[in-house]
Amino acid sequence: MSRCRLSLAIAVALVATATAGATEPPLATVGSVDVARYAGLWYEIANYPNRFQKVCVRNTTAEYTVRDDGNVRVVNRCDTADGTSNVDGLARRVGGSTDKLEVSFLPAALRWLPIGWGDYWVIGLAPDYRYAVVGEPSRKYLWVLSRTPTLSAEDRRAIDALLRERGYDPALLVATAQDPR
Repeated sequence: MSRCRLSLAIAVALVATATAGATEPPLATVGSVDVARYAGLWYEIANYPNRFQKVCVRNTTAEYTVRDDGNVRVVNRCDTADGTSNVDGLARRVGGSTDKLEVSFLPAALRWLPIGWGDYWVIGLAPDYRYAVVGEPSRKYLWVLSRTPTLSAEDRRAIDALLRERGYDPALLVATAQDPR
């Protein structure tokens, strides 16, 4: 074996050893959500930056309304540099779970398609529903939501600890500007 091939084989072995077991365990959720209590207006406190919210500059909110069929209407709003943006979507339960949902913002006529649905897992929730933490299994997306435009320092510390426990890096969160209400 040539010296170059040996070096490459050693490097591959070292990387494989270093990353063995580095995958995160399955993402834990809160277990159960009272969807009627969860419904209503939520203020986005922070998120992991993502492509579909890059036009939002401040005042991002999500409003959830339980429909007669048990699904949830989702209306996301935010202020943009040019005004406001509203997007209407639908959330549905996954396997009867109340804390694992999937959401689609496709036009209603296209929601029958097996594409365009994203995971929406409630991974943290205050007992009084004053804040919620929403993620998804790959840990690429994350949102911190609150019933008010701000969180207490104590709640933020609790959320940061929860995020570390769930395999998220709180340092990657970007605060969402909210005007006082």
